[in-house]
Amino acid sequence: MKVSVIGAGNVGSTVANVVAQRNFCKEVVLLDIKEGVSEGKSLDMWEASPIGMYSTRITGVTNDYTATAGSAVTIITSGIPRKPGMSRDDLIGTNAKIVKSVTEQVVKHSPDTIIIVVANPLDVMTYCAYLTAGLPSNRVFGMAGILDTARYRSFLALELGISPTDINALLMGGHGDTMVPLLRYTNVAGIPITELVSKERLDAIVQRTKTGGGEIVKLMGTSAWYAPGAAAAQMAEAIIKDEKRVFPVCAWLDGDYGMKDIYLGVPVILGKGGIEKIIEVDLNEEEKGMLETSAGHVRGVMSVLDDMKLFA
Repeated sequence: MKVSVIGAGNVGSTVANVVAQRNFCKEVVLLDIKEGVSEGKSLDMWEASPIGMYSTRITGVTNDYTATAGSAVTIITSGIPRKPGMSRDDLIGTNAKIVKSVTEQVVKHSPDTIIIVVANPLDVMTYCAYLTAGLPSNRVFGMAGILDTARYRSFLALELGISPTDINALLMGGHGDTMVPLLRYTNVAGIPITELVSKERLDAIVQRTKTGGGEIVKLMGTSAWYAPGAAAAQMAEAIIKDEKRVFPVCAWLDGDYGMKDIYLGVPVILGKGGIEKIIEVDLNEEEKGMLETSAGHVRGVMSVLDDMKLFA
């Protein structure tokens, strides 16, 4: 099995490194447009294999998509971060052209691949890849929910002074300030979170989760990469190993949750077929309202891409 990672920046190189160390596929191909970057990073990772005790072969290439041929999973991290003075529309316009070009090459050489999109703005870039790829929607989806849920769980673990592995949680909706953390579906080893943490503290933790990416940008001056990279690698592992894991994923809805023609974060079963099932959990009126608000925000961003007429 081969996993290809497009984009050898901080996120992409982290994805490749985690995939290699998890040792669940035969080869990782790391591709970038900058000469020598992916080759150097891949060589560095391979030289760590005797120490990390993994045998996954890591190959770095510059813009040579033939090396990605036959990929079971392709993870797209390509794109630029938002810069000072750049509007949301500017970012979408630039990254949409990049993601469209990358997706065309990916599908050309790996028509049976499953595509995981990590490029931002996440929801609309996943939509862009879907429109470009011409693949079934269960094989084109985005990474966001696992990252957002991981942040939520990690903050709760700090609050309670416990291991984050004992915390189960679910977030839905778009990737950003309108994400929907579901307190009713959050527990610690089966104990409802509302019995362990006050409403005031829960509200603060939810807000911190919603702005978790921005918090890191303020600290470092750039976006996160360790947690996003690990999240995308976990999705690839679930697919390659056909684990049937239940994850929140940015998925194409076709009537699910009463919504159509939109990419939105929802719980799914992830296996060798990609998204094998979208799970519809029961939402109360307040939760439905929050999800609809989030969907409205995502539709607004998607409309920017539609107005560009890249797919006319």
